[in-house]
Amino acid sequence: FFFFFFFFQPLVLVIIMSAGPSSKKKICYYYHEDIGNFSYGQGHPMKPHRIRMTHNLLLNYGLYKELQIYRPRAVTDTEISQFHSDDYVDFLNHVTPNNMHEYQTQLSRFNVGEDCPVFDGLYKYCQLSTGGSVCAAAKLNSGESDIAINWAGGLHHAKKSEASGFCYINDIVLGILELLKYHQRVLYVDIDIHHGDGVEEAFYTTDRVMCVSFHKFGEYFPGTGDVRDVGAGKGKHYSVNFPLRDGVDDVSYESIFKPIIQKVMDCFRPDAVVMQCGADSLAGDRLGCFNLSLKGHADCVEFVKRFNLPLMVLGGGGYTVRNVARCWAYETAILLEKDIPDSIPFNDYFEYYSPEYSLSINPTNQDNLNTKDYLERYRDKILDNLSHCLDHAPSVQMRMPPPRHSMESDDEDDDDPDARFIVRESDAHIEHEAELYTPDDRPERHQTEDDVDSFITPMIVPGITAGAAAAQRAAAARMAAAAESGTIEETVDAMTTLTVKDKGKDEDRPDSVSSSSSSFSSSSSSSSSPSSSSSSSASSASVVTGSLPMN
Repeated sequence: FFFFFFFFQPLVLVIIMSAGPSSKKKICYYYHEDIGNFSYGQGHPMKPHRIRMTHNLLLNYGLYKELQIYRPRAVTDTEISQFHSDDYVDFLNHVTPNNMHEYQTQLSRFNVGEDCPVFDGLYKYCQLSTGGSVCAAAKLNSGESDIAINWAGGLHHAKKSEASGFCYINDIVLGILELLKYHQRVLYVDIDIHHGDGVEEAFYTTDRVMCVSFHKFGEYFPGTGDVRDVGAGKGKHYSVNFPLRDGVDDVSYESIFKPIIQKVMDCFRPDAVVMQCGADSLAGDRLGCFNLSLKGHADCVEFVKRFNLPLMVLGGGGYTVRNVARCWAYETAILLEKDIPDSIPFNDYFEYYSPEYSLSINPTNQDNLNTKDYLERYRDKILDNLSHCLDHAPSVQMRMPPPRHSMESDDEDDDDPDARFIVRESDAHIEHEAELYTPDDRPERHQTEDDVDSFITPMIVPGITAGAAAAQRAAAARMAAAAESGTIEETVDAMTTLTVKDKGKDEDRPDSVSSSSSSFSSSSSSSSSPSSSSSSSASSASVVTGSLPMN
């Protein structure tokens, strides 16, 4: 034994140390089953249905087995107002296709109309898509996940008080604000074909968020994102824009993306990364003009993942729905480090992928207008700007972080994880003011002085003395306390005490009150149970109630 221990101990220690902790990343995924039900309207290029198609591929590829799947909750008005203006949020909350004629001024003011139409469930759609990003940020903050995915998010055009580019609520800005509660610096990377103008505008004057966007520029929506747009004030040089021309391919894109992101990581040193993976930069997109393959697009995601920082991955643009689903399903597999076959498995939308029924998206023969000289010139300019202007990461004064809150739907903490949570079932358990609850099913509620006063006030009868009123109040308070404790006998005793205190006052009360009391007593007695014990209890209750002409 000693011979074995002496000679093999170093080898055993090396094996243990080399194994180390597991490098498998914890990845959460947010999806709400209602998100695919919304529609921008017939003929509109934005199709929320693409999120459901993506989810269906994840299920049929078996990728869901490796994910922590959560249903996002709908964010509140208060949370949305952390970035958006109150009047804009109130408008989105109340406007509908049926009443939009009443909001003509606001429709023009908030840029809601053709590109950003009013449709059924508009605000609910915004709440769910935004909820996924805010919940994902909270998961990263808590350390429960290393990577958080919300393909329904990434709506990067929305402004503080304006809808833009099919986007109403900027879930990215709200997600970054959540991350900033626990992280000093956040990097935002945008590979959508359109410039991420809404996000850049929100953080244009801060050095805590760096926005890096690779996009089509020149007579193309939204028309912003020039290489000279670098931020302002404290945020100067913390906005990085690479303007591209039509037809950029995988090789060209890789030649600029990797060196710039590497330089940003070295200079800015972020604590967390948010990546918008708009699929409209793929070849063959309905509204796009780039020529990236599926692999070229996913290589950007894989490169950012290698830095091992908390990473939020969001959706964005993409208007050829079958390619959007292909792209985001494949990139989910990349994040999971899982190989999936190129052949599309049978799923609910199998015919969408005809005639190839394959996952790959191949580039077309489109001309690449981004010459090597053009790409190198802009790349060197950006790298030089980063080298001279960001020689160190900005410092941030540390503060106590706010308390963490649960950000998912309420079903996550259910006793039975296999039980499906249905919202209408929880609504059925909400206590109504007009309902009588037994002690077993009544929700616990702390009683305040105001509650007691509101309970007693309707019971005061005009004409009684101040002393009797005070005694009546005290007895009623005891009755309320007994009712709160759930003891029926104590409640009846308190009611009897209240009756005795006011018994001498009954003779002086109007006849109408006495008659109403008698009729109420009769109806109470007639509704008693036929059993002997129940009858006695019912008669006692009817006597007490009949002696109280307070109702």
